[in-house]
Amino acid sequence: MRVAVLGAGAIGAYVGAALHRGGTEVHLVARGAHLAAMAADGVRVRSPRGDFAARPHVTSDPREIGPVDYVFLGLKAHSYPDCGALLEPLLGPGTALVAAQNGIPWWYFHGLAGHPLEGQRVEAVDPGGATSRVLAVERAVGCVVYCSTVIEEPGVIRHLEGTRFSLGEPSGGTSARCRKLADAMIAGGLKAPVEPRLRDDIWVKLMGNVAFNPLSALTRATMAQMCEHGETRALVAEMMTETLAIARAAGADPQVSVEKRIDGAWRVGHHKTSMLQDLEAGKPLEIDAIIGAVVELADLTGVPAPALRHVRAAIGLLDRTATAAIPVG
Repeated sequence: MRVAVLGAGAIGAYVGAALHRGGTEVHLVARGAHLAAMAADGVRVRSPRGDFAARPHVTSDPREIGPVDYVFLGLKAHSYPDCGALLEPLLGPGTALVAAQNGIPWWYFHGLAGHPLEGQRVEAVDPGGATSRVLAVERAVGCVVYCSTVIEEPGVIRHLEGTRFSLGEPSGGTSARCRKLADAMIAGGLKAPVEPRLRDDIWVKLMGNVAFNPLSALTRATMAQMCEHGETRALVAEMMTETLAIARAAGADPQVSVEKRIDGAWRVGHHKTSMLQDLEAGKPLEIDAIIGAVVELADLTGVPAPALRHVRAAIGLLDRTATAAIPVG
């Protein structure tokens, strides 16, 4: 089995190293100092579960790799429409695309036979079909990431917590391609359940992302600080409640309470969300997949979502003003 990781950053390099450790042929596509360090010394993982190192093939040019069985997408969702030139050399007739993205995926309404919104495009993540033209929905394998990693220094991945990568087909069921990938991930030390109702998992994860990510960027607060501040905790609960209503109106049934989800976030402690980290690094914020698409689904299903709409407006303005403040050159 051949796997390419397109965007071998913190999560992508960690998954690639684990797969390689388990015996899979892995190719990492990266750039810059991180690429140079991995090419020289491999991927070095530091983890409370035990440190390890792996030396998969590393390149900046996917043409050196050729077609693979799976492409693991470690890119941010807003980068998908522009990744075609990098992705094309990796595609064969049966190549599956495994998107480890936060939020609502571009394929969300694909494969829902009999659902009133089957085939509906989610404009926030597939504007004008730009994403699905690059990432064909028929190739998509869903992936919900319950894992936290950071690049501690070039070539060095700090694994903070979690090893679960839930997999699933957009059409449901448990396919051979999902089971094959799950077996390879498990061999590398990861948890990889194949979920027949992956959308339920998407919403469980999204309940946290949709509230904590934008609010952390707006307040510069950690997970624990947001949970411990009474008024902010109440706003988080309101946003989660709205998100649950949207999920159920769209046909999903996430099995988690709002209080349990908040308590789980509090136990993470003084962790900065990915959106806050992106803000501090001067990177574009991953707004559309995490909260923009949820507001769009509220419109599609007729669910009122005032708290989500207000926070969406505020984080959108922050993203625009922060980006405008970044010096050019």
